[in-house]
Amino acid sequence: MLWNTVYMNAALEQLRAHGHQVQDEDVARLSAFRRRHLRVHGDYSFLLPELAGALRALRDPDNADNEHDEDEE
Repeated sequence: MLWNTVYMNAALEQLRAHGHQVQDEDVARLSAFRRRHLRVHGDYSFLLPELAGALRALRDPDNADNEHDEDEE
């Protein structure tokens, strides 16, 4: 969940930096736990990938080709 939180924050910062309006009310409803790849029961790995001290590139919010499926959430 921490990893999701870091990336959600980075995505929000990117949206704001590109002039997209981000409502505080919408941010308040975000949850780092609502992702399919998080398992409540099962095996967990806390090994972080090597990212050379940086986050991976985020999707371009202005590029329609980057839209995700509803199934990913």
